[in-house]
Amino acid sequence: MKIELLEAGLYNVPLQVPLSDSTHGQMPHFELITVRLGDDQGLTGLGYTYTVGRGGGAILSLIRKDLAPVLLGQDPRRIERLWQAMWWALHYSGRGGQASLALSALDVALWDLAGKRTGEPWWRLLGGCRDRVKVYAGGVDLHFSLEELLEQHRRYLELGFGAVKMKVGRESLAEDLSRVAALREAIGPEVPLMVDANMGWSVDRAVRASRALAELDVYWLEEPTDPDDVRGHRRIAQRGALPLALGENLHTVAEFQRYIAAGAVDFPEPDLSNCGGVTAWLKIARLAEAFNLPVTSHGVHDLHVHLLAAVPNASYLEGHGFGLEAYLAEPLRIEAGFAYPPLRPGHGVELDWDRLSACRED
Repeated sequence: MKIELLEAGLYNVPLQVPLSDSTHGQMPHFELITVRLGDDQGLTGLGYTYTVGRGGGAILSLIRKDLAPVLLGQDPRRIERLWQAMWWALHYSGRGGQASLALSALDVALWDLAGKRTGEPWWRLLGGCRDRVKVYAGGVDLHFSLEELLEQHRRYLELGFGAVKMKVGRESLAEDLSRVAALREAIGPEVPLMVDANMGWSVDRAVRASRALAELDVYWLEEPTDPDDVRGHRRIAQRGALPLALGENLHTVAEFQRYIAAGAVDFPEPDLSNCGGVTAWLKIARLAEAFNLPVTSHGVHDLHVHLLAAVPNASYLEGHGFGLEAYLAEPLRIEAGFAYPPLRPGHGVELDWDRLSACRED
């Protein structure tokens, strides 16, 4: 069995409403990088990754020029071997960053092939621990007015999400606290509420914020400060009053290992689209399990629903604002606080290529 086809594309996907956070500012679109792998048995696997609007061309070039020669002609069943080959092919110039995003898209496609070959959906193929996962709505809403913020989260609850997350990191901590208090009052005491600072605070400010947010019954504080500062996160964890979630800006298993071993994270949050794909995500989840920690996810909810259903230490699935619902044949099913992974072989994501073609950039 051999890989005979590798096609990759870059798409500039508009968002229905521009989204915003404390680091990236206003985001009117995101970049989607897709990969299709075909084997000599007639099967095709789909993989993809995304950016917040920049860097997609570099990722596409890595896939086409540097990683395609590593995969073409190889046995797609030997996923770990191929993952290692891609990792070491880009090791000197990579070890994270755009190299990890490129590797992730290809690894996802390999695992999609594996599911189609066996006829199994990922969640059963990878462990089958449960057939549904708790899901929260991840608002990307820092610059929304208070009225827009409250209306957005009212809609989230109507759509079936069981918990919600809002952005913090405005100029004034008092304004952040006022907005969180307003949302807590609007959704009531029973709905879990997470907050996400997107790396926008100093360590000291994060500690003050953590203590104040705890009074509003916040479930976790996400990405309070610079992701390269492991010791700083440990200080926030020790001196603050909330559990910490982070990981969307960690792009290797080794980075997660350092955080987990240091006691600097309570909810590891790997994103399979940038940490090395399914292969790396599962290693991180097992590492978290070994330290008795729950694992959550970031973005790409149509894929992560399978992985969280597969492992025993799953926490919430994030339903992310950068969704592909407008370009999917069948969007993710969300009901009464749970998301349900599909029964279709592989990850089950089918893109509307005709509609997506209007966004093509390469």
